[in-house]
Amino acid sequence: MTASKKILLHLGKRKVKFEIVKHKKVYTAYDLAQTLGEKLDSIAKTLLVEVDLPELHKKGKNYFVAVVPASYYVDLANLKKVLKAKKIALVPEKIMAKLGLRPGALTPFGSLRGLGVVLDKGLVKTKEAIVGAESFTESLRLKVKDLMALENPVVGAIGKKSGVKLQKKAPAKAKKPAKRPSNKKKLSKSKKRR
Repeated sequence: MTASKKILLHLGKRKVKFEIVKHKKVYTAYDLAQTLGEKLDSIAKTLLVEVDLPELHKKGKNYFVAVVPASYYVDLANLKKVLKAKKIALVPEKIMAKLGLRPGALTPFGSLRGLGVVLDKGLVKTKEAIVGAESFTESLRLKVKDLMALENPVVGAIGKKSGVKLQKKAPAKAKKPAKRPSNKKKLSKSKKRR
């Protein structure tokens, strides 16, 4: 499954420089960092939240993409304060499917789907980030300032450090040379028979 053509066209029209990053199939930002050998802080983790914003007076639901570094978790209480919301909740997978979104392949380009975007200030400190591209096998590397210019997100302290660390890759084990079968026993038995 390749990066969304809609996203690539969106970035191309706005002359945003990006790199397509191919990788094995992954479903989480942590697994992406582990697979690519990238720091967790340079991977954007995205979650879809439903927000009750009374001042918008919109009919239906108000959905936002919350974007934090992969080393963070989204703090819903902080997110509620930053958005000045009455209520906030994570969107269940069934609702995401109805919206045409796949868990694990959510992108921070919420404007393409009529979604608001909230960006954690921890990600703003990162020069470049690897972000989702609505694919499990391709992501995009781009400058965070370009993401901000495209999405005009609400920026605030919506995440907290999780303490999660990447696993260290075990060094490849050297193969031991195969032992040759010994003929000593066979020879000694055959000598005895003579």
